[in-house]
Amino acid sequence: MGRRPARCYRYCKNKPYPKSRYCRGVPDPKIRIYDLGRKRATVDEFPFCAHLVSDEKEQLTSEALEAARVSCNKYMVKHSGKDAFHIRIRVHPFHVLRINKMLSCAGADRLQTGMRGAFGKPQGLTARVNIGQVLISVRARESAAAAVVEALRRAKYKFPGRQKVIVSNKWGFTPFTHEEYKKLQSEGKLIPDGCYVKTVPTKGPLEAAFA
Repeated sequence: MGRRPARCYRYCKNKPYPKSRYCRGVPDPKIRIYDLGRKRATVDEFPFCAHLVSDEKEQLTSEALEAARVSCNKYMVKHSGKDAFHIRIRVHPFHVLRINKMLSCAGADRLQTGMRGAFGKPQGLTARVNIGQVLISVRARESAAAAVVEALRRAKYKFPGRQKVIVSNKWGFTPFTHEEYKKLQSEGKLIPDGCYVKTVPTKGPLEAAFA
C-alpha cells in the first residue's frame, strides 16, 4: 500500500502525538539533514538573508520537507556554487501520523474489524506549522540574492498550502539590520559566534569594559 496524498494529513486536527515510550515503532523521518551549503561560513561572509514563510496553519510531512530541501539545494549549487550559501531548514517533523490499515484482499472480511479499534498505527512524521512561521532560511552573498529567491520559490511547489518568500532586512541569521550591524561592528561591540554574533554585554566587571 503506497503513501496517502498530502490532503489526508494536511490539517492540524488532533492533539500533538510525538514519538515517546507510549508511541513506539515510529518510522524515521525522511529528512535527516537540516543545514546545507557552507554552514561554517562566518557572519561577515553572507550578509543577505531570505526566508520561506508559511501562510497557513497546517502540517508538512517529512517527505515534503526533504523534497523542498533537495530542490532548494540543487538550484543554489547550480547557480551560485556549492560554497556560496547556507540553507537551514527551520521546522522539524515531530508529530506522528497514524493509519488505520484496511485489508482489501480475498478473505479479508473474516480478518477485518472495520471501525472497531480504529486507532491507527504510526505511518510517518510531520511538522505542525503556524501562519507566519519560517520554514526555510537561506543566507548568501548579496550577488546571489536573485538565485536565493528563485530557489525558495521552487521549494514552495513541494508544499501544500500557501507560502511566501520574504527577503529579510537583517544581516544573515543575526537579529540586527544592516545599519545596526555595521554601526555595532565599527564600535567594536560584536563578538563572532558561528552563524550569529553576540553583543558585548553592558554589565560585568569594570576591568573588562576598559580592557
